[in-house]
Amino acid sequence: MTIRSRLTVWFTGIVSVLLLLFCLVIYLIAGQLRQREFQERLREEALSSAELLVGRKTISAELFKLLDLNHLTVLNEEEIIIYDRTDQIRYESGTDYLAISQETLNRVRQEKEIYWREGDREIVGTAFTNKSTLFVVFASGVDKYGFTKQKNLSELLQIGWLLAILATFAAGWLYAGRSLQPLRRVIGQIDGITASNLGERLPTSADEDEIDQLSARFNQMLDRLQDAFQTQQAFVSHASHELRTPLTAISGQLEVSLMADEEPAELRATIASVLDDVRGLAKLANGLLSLAQIGVDRSAVRVAPFAFDELLWKARAEVLRLHPDYQIVVMLDDAPDHTASWQLTGSEPLLYTVLINFFENGGKFSPDHRVLVYLGHDKNAVVIRVHNQGKPIEADELPHLFTPFWRGTNATGIAGHGVGLSLTHRIVELHKGKITVESEREFGTLFKITLPQQ
Repeated sequence: MTIRSRLTVWFTGIVSVLLLLFCLVIYLIAGQLRQREFQERLREEALSSAELLVGRKTISAELFKLLDLNHLTVLNEEEIIIYDRTDQIRYESGTDYLAISQETLNRVRQEKEIYWREGDREIVGTAFTNKSTLFVVFASGVDKYGFTKQKNLSELLQIGWLLAILATFAAGWLYAGRSLQPLRRVIGQIDGITASNLGERLPTSADEDEIDQLSARFNQMLDRLQDAFQTQQAFVSHASHELRTPLTAISGQLEVSLMADEEPAELRATIASVLDDVRGLAKLANGLLSLAQIGVDRSAVRVAPFAFDELLWKARAEVLRLHPDYQIVVMLDDAPDHTASWQLTGSEPLLYTVLINFFENGGKFSPDHRVLVYLGHDKNAVVIRVHNQGKPIEADELPHLFTPFWRGTNATGIAGHGVGLSLTHRIVELHKGKITVESEREFGTLFKITLPQQ
């Protein structure tokens, strides 16, 4: 069932129930008013009959019956019975519609007036006093015209209710269709967006209603999808190129070695060269896997509290083991209120990778392989500054610094694949941190990494 159908059915159902309750209330109130009106007429008929028959100025019972037989009274199937104080009938219409019990007589004398029904017949019993003589008068009749009007009202309400349901259904169908028209337009526009035209966007207005909010959210999703597609295409293109180069070099060296009759020393040199290429290839593959894992499933990253200063010394020792010619000078902020607060909550292996990459890049780009590292605080965050005296990064290249596989002009002649900085940038973003870069010819290059402690 479509939303339009559901809205119409629900709208019609709610209005129908409300109209039905309204009609029932009208019918019940009309029934009570009819009963109250007829009860009052019975009472007046009983008192007027008693006044004429046993009051101060009376007429004969024969004349009263004659008037009754000629339908000069106002009640249908009327019957009047008058009892005196000795429970003797002083007057009876003779139609024998009623049978009055002694208990009913005593109740009228006690309560002065009672009302009850026997089928369609309604009866009023009331006390009438004349010259200290108490009479009990019963008047009964059938409200033929009242019941007819109430039946006509019931039929009218039923017909009106059915017509109102039809009108409500038609109005609800038209209103739901008109309300959902912008949504159908959005659906049609969405159907026209495919992988080949992800640059298309849904139009939005200044109304900021739910449809506009949906369009805005969908446009944001398209932005993310477009970025993901572009990143995937760039990733596949660059990765295939970066993997092809070392594989071609390895296969070429092995083919030459197989074709030539090399000396053991030359063969060892070839094997060493191939081993360097394999190690570079393995490093590139590991970087690509880490980059893809962080980009696809960030929820899989496990976080825990750890001491960041200990991790920094551990990373420094590992880099110095791999590159004995590097110099990594670490300076800690020794402010009294900060020395005991190097705790971070995050992924220790990932942040270890960040430190390794920054230390290796700093040593690799610095002419004397010297790297200066400053570890300090900034409010509720740990701040690491990594400085080297290598060639500066051009100002127009800084925005592309963390793009996967991108390498600046200062990296010419220096080994690398352009994966490390993009990986570190994603890891820092994962920890809700920030990286800033300053690079000048006289000053060198300074990376500032801010990691919140909360």
